[in-house]
Amino acid sequence: MSTHFYGEGNIGSAPEYREFTNGNDQPNRLLRLNVYFDNPVPKRDGTFEDRGGFWAPVEIWHRDAEHWVSLYQKGMRVLVEGRTMRDEWEDADENERVTFKIEARRVGILPFRLESATLSLKPTSGDPEPASD
Repeated sequence: MSTHFYGEGNIGSAPEYREFTNGNDQPNRLLRLNVYFDNPVPKRDGTFEDRGGFWAPVEIWHRDAEHWVSLYQKGMRVLVEGRTMRDEWEDADENERVTFKIEARRVGILPFRLESATLSLKPTSGDPEPASD
């Protein structure tokens, strides 16, 4: 079972990166974020109350996942688009468990709580060398 998901939340812990061998091909790369998706409701005094927020693991499967592990940080506000997936598993006591995870298509960084940002282009093999003065 899966369904489209679109939500805003905060990364709650350091990202986890894993590689899985894939025969002679490039390994599959996974970046997992633990995100709290909140539901802030404004109150009369101007503050907000969280109603119905939830934690969900967000999985990003991509060849560049290794580079992104240093980009995403605990506390960062993100916008996640993807699909929810039901995940069935057994705990250490062999009890059946069910959780829901999000397989992300896109994870955007929102500018809340950022002190600064530096952007640079990643050079590709076809890019010309910069001219020297």
